[in-house]
Amino acid sequence: MNTTTEPLKVTLVIGSNRHGRFGPVVADWLLAHLRDRADLLPQVVDVAETAALPTTLARGPEATTALAGITEKLASADAFVVLTPEYNHSFPAGLKNLIDWHFTEWQAKPVALVSYGGLAGGLRAVEHLRQVFAELHAVTVRDTVSFHNARASFDDEGRLDDPTAADAAAKSMLDQLVWWGQALREAKERRPYGG
Repeated sequence: MNTTTEPLKVTLVIGSNRHGRFGPVVADWLLAHLRDRADLLPQVVDVAETAALPTTLARGPEATTALAGITEKLASADAFVVLTPEYNHSFPAGLKNLIDWHFTEWQAKPVALVSYGGLAGGLRAVEHLRQVFAELHAVTVRDTVSFHNARASFDDEGRLDDPTAADAAAKSMLDQLVWWGQALREAKERRPYGG
């Protein structure tokens, strides 16, 4: 099978679990872009659906049950898109907990970052996530998509008031993600990652 033409399995991680969160609106917009591409096969991991995730990193039956579906989706992914809000100049604790429960699942895979928030559009959360993913031996792609004053940018139906800039940014980011995803997948087929 020629993996250079095989679509990349990409896992979208929705990083907010707060009541009344805006993340699902942005996630729906993003999923439409992922599904429109023949080179990507999307699946979703939502931090809000991992409420039972323990805060201790001790493996046990409770953790195994809570992680059952999540770990499989992360392990099978060739690439990731992480969607995060910005809370107090960083990303949510629930997202960090989900990330920290995994290690090899992130290794030698590309991560695209999409953020939303107030004036900064979540970009400070993105910069913190870059450091975390570097520690996990993942590669973050350069281009991002950020929504400044996100709630005011989408209408009541979840559509962007002016999608031009965001659509162009998403295309650029996803093109980079696909390039890195294919390159790393091919490299790992020739030589397993030893990090």
